[in-house]
Amino acid sequence: MSYVSGKWLVNRTNPEYVDYISRAASVSHILAQVLINRGLKNSEEIYSFLNPDLSRLSDPFELPDLKKAVQRIREAKKNNQRVLICGDYDADGITATAIMTEGLNKLGIDTHYFIPHRITHGYGFGISGVEKAKETGAGLIITVDCGITSFDAVEAANSCGIDVIITDHHEPHIDESKEDSGVVVPNAVAVLNPKLHCSNPSLIHSSNLSGAGVALKLMMALFDNNTDEMNELFDLAAIGTAADVVPVIGDNRIILKEGLKLIQSGQRTGIRALKKVSIKSDFFKTSFLYYILNPRINAAGRIADANDVVRLLTSKSEAETEALAKWIHELNIKRQEIEEVVHKEAIQKVEAMPDNQSAIVVASEGWHPGVVGIVASRIAEKYFRPTFVFSIMNGVAKGSARSIPSFDIHSGLLECRDMLTRFGGHKQAAGVTLPSADIERFRNKISEIAMRSLAEADLQPVLNIEATVNLSSINIELIDELSKLEPFGHCNKEPLFGAKGLEVRQPRIAGNNHLKMNLLQNGRSINCIGFDLGGFLSTARESSVIDAVFLPMINEWDGGRYLQLNLKALRPAN
Repeated sequence: MSYVSGKWLVNRTNPEYVDYISRAASVSHILAQVLINRGLKNSEEIYSFLNPDLSRLSDPFELPDLKKAVQRIREAKKNNQRVLICGDYDADGITATAIMTEGLNKLGIDTHYFIPHRITHGYGFGISGVEKAKETGAGLIITVDCGITSFDAVEAANSCGIDVIITDHHEPHIDESKEDSGVVVPNAVAVLNPKLHCSNPSLIHSSNLSGAGVALKLMMALFDNNTDEMNELFDLAAIGTAADVVPVIGDNRIILKEGLKLIQSGQRTGIRALKKVSIKSDFFKTSFLYYILNPRINAAGRIADANDVVRLLTSKSEAETEALAKWIHELNIKRQEIEEVVHKEAIQKVEAMPDNQSAIVVASEGWHPGVVGIVASRIAEKYFRPTFVFSIMNGVAKGSARSIPSFDIHSGLLECRDMLTRFGGHKQAAGVTLPSADIERFRNKISEIAMRSLAEADLQPVLNIEATVNLSSINIELIDELSKLEPFGHCNKEPLFGAKGLEVRQPRIAGNNHLKMNLLQNGRSINCIGFDLGGFLSTARESSVIDAVFLPMINEWDGGRYLQLNLKALRPAN
């Protein structure tokens, strides 16, 4: 199977409308076009987007059952009842656990936590969590980032006289035999899940929350919306929000912006220690959260025990957090080594498949289950197909799925549920378990579903370009203005621009296969770098003319600020 070349898609808007938005919002025409592309249609919406503020956080009581949850937690405090937080082993679940533990302890509630081990206990809230509650003497279990389909575990807890509050954001169970929506939830005291009301347009602010975001909302309610009292929890919520790739709009945008301030300042002892061992620069970029901190926080849950990461995030001890941060950093290096082995073997299997596969399913004995999700992401990105990667052990295949924008992977799995032991997740990512003997049957079924659901155009990656610009319009002032779009993330990507008819000057390879050159247009020359684009040197020959897609940026070096284009794609000019 070979990679399918992508399409360049330029967003175009009536120039008169762009001019209107530019004047109404007092922004440049280029930023106006970007804001229109984000679906912002008037000056009020634009102002709210460009100025995310704590005062604009939506009412936490939008979440169904929140009043019941608050009442039960306050009852636990009144009766000196111990509470157990049951989380999950990824960064979202870990930070949600830390939020709930730290917040409840601050309220004077005796709180413990339990993160299941990926291999020993499996995903989410299960019988192991109930056993831990019995062991610790807890009378109340609160799940975070899990529990929405934990019917058996909730019943087991109920039979022991232990109440359960579920806080989650994953897709609920659908029973097609039921009337109305068919949504069925466990028999818990309260079930907090934004997916239970996401069909209501008026509640869009909280419908895309991460697990950590839901935990934060519960804390907001418990602290009577006093953000000063709970402000220190926003850094944890920002980590979970970024890690779970939820849309960076509405409440998520506010959470991420406020949390990044705390992360940058190094207020939390554990985050300060983790930055020290992993970031060599004193200047903290938002991308560091996505590409440096979050992978390390995830590493323990992938190949070790994530409970110690909660300890890192909640401890006030410099010595303890420094030791834990060093351990996590070294663990991430080990994770990368394991991942590379599995990725290489998985790619070999993919390349041996026919080219006409609409979905990719690969499996093997011995693949570490903790890295199959990352490998699935890399394969889905490379081949632009819904991808499933399974680790087989003792006749059971446990795997992770990653999708492409046009395919709802959770809906696809619903059609395959008769052969699945367990599954759950979102439209773009899921966890799946089935008997290894059924892998071939599953491959045929999910491929048939994908083929039926997807057109040929859906299987080609699209490079979305905000606008076509001239190099003369790119300057440091523009880049400073575009920085108002931060924080970036899912549904608010860094803006990419295109330019045509650029003359190449001084093309060369630098570092590890990076393409460097100057681009000239109408007398204006700008320095460019294309990371890992060395293979395009033959296209970008001296004096050749190309079209290019790029991210304008400031290269801060040796005390100065220099204009540079970060190349994302290029092709010979027409």
